[in-house]
Amino acid sequence: MSKIIVATGNEGKMVEIRNILKDLDIELLSLKDANIDVDVEENGKTFEENAIIKAEAICKLTGEIVMADDSGLEVDYLNGEPGIYSARYMGRDTSYTVKNNHIIDLLKDVEGDDRSCRFVCAIALAFPDGKTIVKRGTMEGLVAYEEKGEHGFGYDPIVYLPEMGKTSGELLPDVKDSMSHRGNALRMIRDELEKLV
Repeated sequence: MSKIIVATGNEGKMVEIRNILKDLDIELLSLKDANIDVDVEENGKTFEENAIIKAEAICKLTGEIVMADDSGLEVDYLNGEPGIYSARYMGRDTSYTVKNNHIIDLLKDVEGDDRSCRFVCAIALAFPDGKTIVKRGTMEGLVAYEEKGEHGFGYDPIVYLPEMGKTSGELLPDVKDSMSHRGNALRMIRDELEKLV
């Protein structure tokens, strides 16, 4: 196993994934790196289902080992929204500044622990022999009262982490990777890969 195709076009995700898996002797290729231009319809009802759909579709297409993640933000006060629709929330082309401020507005009268939220990341690893491994990582937080931080991407600036006294967007990449939802899921996947390597 010398390479894994990562079923994403998101460069921010690729940076995190490469950083967390850098000690494995495996080349990680994004869809762009692998010259794959295919749109897989993610019609699952959970993060796990969407990750599996994506990983298995690209695996069938390429005959390679494929990793796919589906991740997003769940806000408890909003019944878990935006959830699996995090990327498409308010429209695919809507900026995260608009999405973030919309969520802050929806929680304007909500205080304390009622602002609870979490980042969720499900990662699926599909193998050409038909085997698929799935792992789920989370990072708990509170919806911040304003956007803060220049690091990360997406909803990072509005997820406040009480134990750090900062938003996810204010954390330096190595610190974030050590505790993030994606970091947690990737470390579980790394354990599985180490058994195979």
